[in-house]
Amino acid sequence: MSTAIMAKVVPALTARTQFGQILRRVKQNKERFVVDRRGEPQAVIMSVEDYLKKFVKRPPAALAALRREARAKRLDQLSLREINLEIARTRRERRRAAR
Repeated sequence: MSTAIMAKVVPALTARTQFGQILRRVKQNKERFVVDRRGEPQAVIMSVEDYLKKFVKRPPAALAALRREARAKRLDQLSLREINLEIARTRRERRRAAR
């Protein structure tokens, strides 16, 4: 007997304003969300792992390589603050290079 995972329906406005929380729930609780606009389903939000298991027989080699590289550099353990600092640093460097 298989267990069906039920998706929670959320309005598009809620998905937009609570996107971070929805992503956290998707990753931590393996939840799925259907984004609804004016009563009509528009999109599905689900984890990458869930998507790959459901729709892709084998994960793309590029994805596996990215994961290995991130683990090797310990990038998978960065805090949100560290990620934001890295993004800001990279943007500053690109702006300087564009001048």
